Amino acid sequence: MAKPTVGILHPGSMGAAVAACAATNAAAVLWCETGRSTASAARAARFGLAPVAQLTELLDRSDIVISLCPPAGAEDLARDVAEHSFAGVYVEANAINPERAQRIAALLEPGATVVDGGVVGSPPVAGKTSTLYLSGPAAATERIEALLAGTAVQTAVLGTEIGKASALKLAYASFQKTSRVLVALAVGMAREHGVDQELIEVASKRTDSYLSEPQYVTKTAARAWRWGPELEEAADALAAAGLPHEMLRAAASTLARWHDVKDDSELTLTDALDRLAHP
Repeated sequence: MAKPTVGILHPGSMGAAVAACAATNAAAVLWCETGRSTASAARAARFGLAPVAQLTELLDRSDIVISLCPPAGAEDLARDVAEHSFAGVYVEANAINPERAQRIAALLEPGATVVDGGVVGSPPVAGKTSTLYLSGPAAATERIEALLAGTAVQTAVLGTEIGKASALKLAYASFQKTSRVLVALAVGMAREHGVDQELIEVASKRTDSYLSEPQYVTKTAARAWRWGPELEEAADALAAAGLPHEMLRAAASTLARWHDVKDDSELTLTDALDRLAHP
C-alpha cells in the first residue's frame, strides 16, 4: 500500500511531535501556516513538517488528517474541514468529552471516516513515549496503527464506538491533572503557615505522592491554559453521566489563575504559588 500523506491541524507541542512520528511511515506530513504564530512555524520546521498556504490545499492532498488543538477549538476546526468536503480519515484526537466527539463525527460523516483519539503521556520527544488510544471503524483504526508503527507513539484500539477513546483520555486527565492542582493548593496552604517543608517530608514517606515533588506545581501552572479546558470537558462528561462535576470545575477555575504564564519554563515555585494566592 502506498504511503499516505498526512495533514496535522494546529501543530502545538503535542501535535507537532505526533506528526513527526507519523512522518516515519508517511509520504509527507503537511501543516497550514496561514494564521499561525512564528512559534508554530519554528516548531513545524524543527519537526520537519511541510508547510502549505491554505487549509484547502492541506485537505486536498491529505489521506489522513489529525486534529490536535485546544479543546475549545475542536468543533470549529472540524466544521472548517467539513466545509471542504474532506473524504479521508479524520483523527479527532483532542481532549474533548465523548458527546462532542460524536457530534464531530456526525458533522464530518459520511464524507470522511472519523476516528476518535486520545493521547496519554508527554509529547514523544527526547526519548519519551506517548499512547494514542483509538476507537472507530476497524479499517480506519488499522490505518492509524500502521501510520505510527515503530514510532514513539504507541497505539491501542478500544473498539469501534466513537467516544470511547475520548472517555478514557478524560477519565485519566480527571485524576492526573486535578491531583496536581490539589498539590498546589496543599503546598500553598502549608507555605502560609511555614510548614511546607514538613508537608513535603510527610508526603515523601509515602510512595508515588505528587506532594513530595512540588516542582510539578510550576509545570502545572505553565500548562494551565491547556489543562483548564480539558478539565471543563471532563466535568461535562461527568455531568452527562449523572456524576458530581463540581470538583473538576473548581480545579479548572484554579488553573485559570495561571493563564498569564502560558508555557513559561522559567517560572519558579514561589512565583507560581504567589500567582495562585494573588491573581
